[in-house]
Amino acid sequence: MSEQSKDGSQRPGDERRESPRVPMRIRVRRENTSLAFDSREGNISLGGFAWFGAALSVGQKVEARFTLPGSAEELQVRGEVLHVGHGSRGSSAHVRFLDLPVETEMLIARYLDDLELAESKEGGGS
Repeated sequence: MSEQSKDGSQRPGDERRESPRVPMRIRVRRENTSLAFDSREGNISLGGFAWFGAALSVGQKVEARFTLPGSAEELQVRGEVLHVGHGSRGSSAHVRFLDLPVETEMLIARYLDDLELAESKEGGGS
């Protein structure tokens, strides 16, 4: 999250997020239900994830599953809806991870780092 000065304005140079968001297909459902997971287009970052389509209410706890490209392992995570938006793609829910296991956080971080490294190599003309 970005830091704000006492007058509420953004401090120069502060990033809004600690990591980029990358597109990802996410299967999501309300926590502690036996409902089937609903597959949605969305994105992930180190701090959480978002999806487009049917959104839940702020504060709702969710379970999600996704597979990082290049991996056969499906990751299972928990989160809490922080924001529900409405834009050109319809409704969206923005979620922060809850109780993310260190191993899962490291897998996500490594994936995001690898993407950034690959993009910097492509953009650097090497």
